[in-house]
Amino acid sequence: MNYTIRHYWTKEDIVAIYYNPLMELLYEAATVHRMHHDPNTVQVSTLLSIKTGGCPEDCGYCPQAARYHTDIEGNDLMSVQHVKAQALRAKASGSSRVCMGAAWRNVKDGPEFAQVLEMVRTINKLDMEVCCTLGMVTENQAQRLAEAGLYAYNHNLDTSEEYYKEVISTRGYEDRLETIENVRKTNVTVCSGGIIGMGESKEDRAGMLVALSTLDPQPESVPINALVAVEGTPMEDEKPVEIWEMIRMVATARIVMPKTQVRLSAGRTEMSREGQAMCFFAGANSIFAGDKLLTTPNPDVNQDMEMFRQLGLNPQKPFVKAPQPETIEALDSKYGTMGEKPRWSRPGHKIERNELAKERSKLAPKE
Repeated sequence: MNYTIRHYWTKEDIVAIYYNPLMELLYEAATVHRMHHDPNTVQVSTLLSIKTGGCPEDCGYCPQAARYHTDIEGNDLMSVQHVKAQALRAKASGSSRVCMGAAWRNVKDGPEFAQVLEMVRTINKLDMEVCCTLGMVTENQAQRLAEAGLYAYNHNLDTSEEYYKEVISTRGYEDRLETIENVRKTNVTVCSGGIIGMGESKEDRAGMLVALSTLDPQPESVPINALVAVEGTPMEDEKPVEIWEMIRMVATARIVMPKTQVRLSAGRTEMSREGQAMCFFAGANSIFAGDKLLTTPNPDVNQDMEMFRQLGLNPQKPFVKAPQPETIEALDSKYGTMGEKPRWSRPGHKIERNELAKERSKLAPKE
């Protein structure tokens, strides 16, 4: 097979790869992986929820949606000092990247965004890669993040365009793609992936990989998440994803996006070390460390380091895949606030299980 990067994958191509006999699939994925990456190096990233809960979206998988009754305790935006302390702790434990997530629909110009920009400047000066996931962003907002020293922006497609309508009704798939386009107009790298185990078909998983792999350039980073079914969300009754499905998804992503960092993300608490080892063999070369991924459980960092020791893996150093961005101070910025009020789409259709979860929330006892 020709392992050069291509941008014309079809759903049929990707389904065929996904359904290959597992040993053939693993061999092919491992071959591609070794052509473009060090197979014994895995990046360790730390995900930090800088603003938790109260999100106005209706994403069926998310415990941070305000309309669902979950046990998530909401918090206002963290201080820059708190974020710096967490970043230093992450660096000391072996992380080379800090990913900051805020439960926003989209970025709004104002004091809170200015505070996030200062967080980006602070972490970049610690010689760590800094990533943000803040919802939809305009081109101007993406430029301001780039000036601050942002290394990557995460905006997941979540699933295929067809199945997306069964997951989220408060924003459109095209908004996801437009945000990625806005980031691409800067020097910030793109991080975009999705979730499996939400009730989607194998063809939907292939459809998500088509959407990602046909982007030009392909995302530098693709997180593969297994749904963590949280009580109170519309997807609370979904069955856990089998490890074989994760392995196949990682391997397929590696084959169709050879140079991309494939990130083994949510759901690792349900995976054995042997299962994770097979994911690394199949092409995963990044994990998230720390006891939580935003709001869901995650393996302890010491357990991860012991796993690395057993497998002979080394943590990846920062800025291996792309150079460290320069930090421009706020006073020297070329891009000021424009007071933008972009009209991101609201499709307006109803998703039955999301509506049922919202109604159950109304009946839940108030604390």
